[in-house]
Amino acid sequence: MRSIVIPERAGGCSHARADRSRNAGGGGRTLAVRYPGRIGYQPALELQATLVERRRRGEIPDTLLLLEHPHVITLGSSGRVGHVLLPSDELARRGIAVHEAGRGGDVTYHGPGQLVGYPILDLKPDRRDLHRYLRSLEGVLIRALGEFGLVGERDRDATGVWIGGAKVAAIGIRVSSGWITSHGFALNADTDLSHFDAIVPCGLRERPVTSISRLLRRRVTPELAAPAVVSAMTAEFGYGSVDDPGGANSK
Repeated sequence: MRSIVIPERAGGCSHARADRSRNAGGGGRTLAVRYPGRIGYQPALELQATLVERRRRGEIPDTLLLLEHPHVITLGSSGRVGHVLLPSDELARRGIAVHEAGRGGDVTYHGPGQLVGYPILDLKPDRRDLHRYLRSLEGVLIRALGEFGLVGERDRDATGVWIGGAKVAAIGIRVSSGWITSHGFALNADTDLSHFDAIVPCGLRERPVTSISRLLRRRVTPELAAPAVVSAMTAEFGYGSVDDPGGANSK
């Protein structure tokens, strides 16, 4: 599924969405990295909304949230009910919530063991291009996977990062008024992949998912994957400094 621009909508799984628009670069900019821990999907949406407004007003620098969610299936604006494969009582029995994401795109799953990244970036002045931004996020994830000796690949027909035909990372973005980004990516670090059986991930049938742990045959937790993502984000976007109190990437 190709990335598309959905006017006045949020970007979702394999989609981008713009309300109106603006952009960010690197150079002398600082990237602030924050680790809220494992938080519910609704609180994460509220946190992003607050940070987007603060970034728009110039009160904070570009910020990357790295976190985990409890089990949740999220539905984008083009999500099909038929892409949720289990009835509500079975989802409840498994402890999987269902949440409308307020973004474009289809259906995806978040849960423990998955490193979720929400970049809150001002894309002005030199990155006001949604497709370029999507490709940059793919680049971040490909660089991060490379730190583990894995070769991630792009798929010209489906946004995200793939290894051996299996999806290891999903991307879904929103770009709001002023070219301020939210939502972002989900990297399967040590995810229990059986939970993806509850959905048609991103509406892509017969496309498997995988994780870093499965590929390496050893456990790689989100905590272990996070430093590689921070380093990759810094390099891909060219930040001059990193405010990362939770990691070893501060300069």
